[in-house]
Parts: sequence; C-alpha cells; structure tokens
Amino acid sequence: MSTTVIAPVGSPAAESPLPATARVPARIRGERPTAAIPFSRLLMVELRKMVDTRAGRWLLIGIGAVIAIALTIMFFTESGHHPFAGYLQATTMPMAVILPVVGILAVTSEWSQRTGLVTYTLEPRRSRVTWAKFLGAIIAGVAAIGLSLALATVVHQAAISLRGYSGEWSLDNNTLLGASLYVLLGVAQGVGFGMLLRNTPAAIVLYFVLPTAWAIVGDLVSWLDGAASWLDMNRTMNALFVVESMTGEQWAQLGTSVAVWVALPVALGIWMLHRAEVK
Repeated sequence: MSTTVIAPVGSPAAESPLPATARVPARIRGERPTAAIPFSRLLMVELRKMVDTRAGRWLLIGIGAVIAIALTIMFFTESGHHPFAGYLQATTMPMAVILPVVGILAVTSEWSQRTGLVTYTLEPRRSRVTWAKFLGAIIAGVAAIGLSLALATVVHQAAISLRGYSGEWSLDNNTLLGASLYVLLGVAQGVGFGMLLRNTPAAIVLYFVLPTAWAIVGDLVSWLDGAASWLDMNRTMNALFVVESMTGEQWAQLGTSVAVWVALPVALGIWMLHRAEVK
C-alpha cells in the first residue's frame, strides 16, 4: 500500500516544476486560420437577408404590386399615350416611398429577432457588418432603379405595339440622375433611421411620421416656411425630377436637408450601433 505525501506550501518539493510530459504547450501545433471573413461574403449575406425573411419578401411583393397597378392604370388611360419618362416616374415613385423600409429591415431585423449575437460573434468587427448593410441597401436601390427602367420600357413598348402610340423615348440623363438620387437618398435615410433606433416598428413610424410632420408644420406656420424650404426633404427632393433646371440655391437646399435627414441619422446610427449592447 502506497501513501501519497503532499508537500507543504513553500517547500522545495512544492515549488518544483512539472515534468516535461505534463507541461502545457506554449501554442497549439499546426496551421490555424488567420484570414478574416471576406467583405464580399458579408455583403452577399446582407443582400440575401433582405429577401430571405418573410417581412422582406412580402414587402418586395407589395412594391411590385403597387408598380403593376400604377403601370396598368397608365396603360389604360389616355390610350396609353404617355412618354417613357412618365412610365419611369410611375415605377420609381412607389420604390422611392416603400423601398427605404427594406433598408430599415436590413438593420433592425437582427436586433428585433435577437440574431445580432450570432452575427457579431462570427464577425466581431461591427464596422464591417455595418458597411455591408449600408452598401447592400444601396445596391438593392440600384437594382430597383434598373428594374424600374426595364418595366417602364416594356409597358411603353406595349403601348406602342398594342395601343397605336407613336412613342416618346426621349429621356434626359439629368432626369435619370434625379430619379436615381430620389430613390437612393430615401434608401440611405431608411438605413440611417434603422441604425439610430434598432427597432423595426419605431424606425418605420419615425421615418414616415417625422419628416411628414415637419412638412405639415412648415406649411401651416408661416414663419417656418423659410426654414422648411431648406430642411423639408419633401420639397427639396421634388426638384430632382427637373434636375436640369435646378439652381445653385436649390442644390444648397437639397444638400442641407440631406445633411439633416440622411447624413446625421447615418452618422449617429453608426456611432450608437457600435456601442449598443448585443443581447
């Protein structure tokens, strides 16, 4: 029968190092992955999230339904004799109104559905995830503009072939630029509100109510009319549809309103998003 002797603390036996076979290795042998997740993969994941959820999917279906109704009404009114620019406006306006909600959902879905912990565990650097969401929303907006052009082209050609319209294909580059800016600025504003609040219902309500309330107050209160012409995006963005005739003052008014309603929410939203507690 053997007896184990425990050396007292401080004795030479207690301070002796472990045998070589029992030592913990300084590092684990073998190759370990050191490359970060490619940003392109993050971007593709965020793009898929926009259409891979029930809310995002039905929202896109709703946008398509509204555009289809608008184009159908135009096709059967005045024998479909509308210029291509008119059909394009009928496709871009619903997108400009509803598509920003897709940008909101791209940010808030993780915080509302509590999947942010998984996302930021796989990619702890929040800035990369944030920019992937922002660029993904902008890419979705660009794709929507391309789809608007395609739908307007199809319906305009149908009016020429089936309704006897001679056709009016003229489209100034400035008009296309203005319509594109109208859509993309709305998407960026939606992303900013989503980052700022990180709650889907609150972000959607505030996105629609706050600018609209400011526009109503600016119209009703006479002494606020001057400020509203600089801070009301509903006014300043309407000039984008006649961008070729925009004056320097109108560009300055647009820039001021964009700084308040787009740049400021995006900047504050990024700052708060990087410091929010992930649960």
